Amino acid sequence: MTDKVPAPGPQSRPASSLGRRLFQAAALVVLVSAAMAWMGYHRYVDPGPLAQESIVVVSSRGGLQAMGQTLAEAGVVRGDIDLIAAVRISSILGAGSQVLKPGEYAFPAHVSLKDVVALLRSGKTVVHRLTIPEGLTSAQIVALIEAEPALSGTIKDKPAEGSLLPETYFFGLNYGRAQMVERMQAAMRKTVDEIWQARAPDVALKSPEEMVTLASLVEKETGVPAERPHIAAVFYNRLKLGMRLQSDPTVIYILTNGAGPLGRTLTHADLAVASPYNTYAVAGLPPGPIANPGRQALRAVANPLASDDLYFVADGSGGHAFAATLAEHNRNVDKWRDLREKAQR
Repeated sequence: MTDKVPAPGPQSRPASSLGRRLFQAAALVVLVSAAMAWMGYHRYVDPGPLAQESIVVVSSRGGLQAMGQTLAEAGVVRGDIDLIAAVRISSILGAGSQVLKPGEYAFPAHVSLKDVVALLRSGKTVVHRLTIPEGLTSAQIVALIEAEPALSGTIKDKPAEGSLLPETYFFGLNYGRAQMVERMQAAMRKTVDEIWQARAPDVALKSPEEMVTLASLVEKETGVPAERPHIAAVFYNRLKLGMRLQSDPTVIYILTNGAGPLGRTLTHADLAVASPYNTYAVAGLPPGPIANPGRQALRAVANPLASDDLYFVADGSGGHAFAATLAEHNRNVDKWRDLREKAQR
């Protein structure tokens, strides 16, 4: 009698078929997930839609989704959900925390989502600059500060003349105007202290305040840096002899109240105006600065040129002709008048 192999039971074939289908479904899920992950990663690292560099102010209000919406509206990313996904991907890859810093950012053209997140994490916002030229009055400097749109707030009181250091200041968006004034004042105090401590031993000044006052006259008298120590020497020589400084900028300061240029030539009547600032009428230094001098003018006053000159006048080239005697000075004045007359013909 031969043994017979039993026929498969009624549930054997369906169970095997179900297993195959489950395996195929799982494989399909894995493949789809892998494909989606691959596409998502490429969306994360590939160049973005931004056509050209753009500056965007990103606020922290509304959280990550609001940030994404701002970037999407600016064309930096394709959709607000992209930023959220990019932050999660970068965290999974160990690129850093999910904290994004608000501020004003410069996004380069075609910046990737990866680099967008990196930039927002870094906090490297746009840096603005404000350049204050030497020799401006405090009123003029305040006008420049108030006209700078990247600054915020107001300046309640005009800072004292000569208390602001002219230079270039860097700041972020919405930096306070009053805070900017405080920075300029702190910079001037520090600079004046350093230069005063390093002054020549024979400088005949009683205080740092006098140094700033004399430096403001030197600053306004010449736009040629190399002349500043020479101009300072002339003023020192005049002070030593009790001569009046006869500095035109002091009279202009009186007539304009420090608002800016006079816009015309001084007259004999102007030179006689009654004011303690009028160095044609009053001997010695004026009672205070007539502008905000820069570092070079301060250094020129602290370390003047060794010279016997008592006079200077414009030479027609942008600089000045110096003289130790009145006769020589008068000849220089005649030359200047001839040049001016020829230029007016």
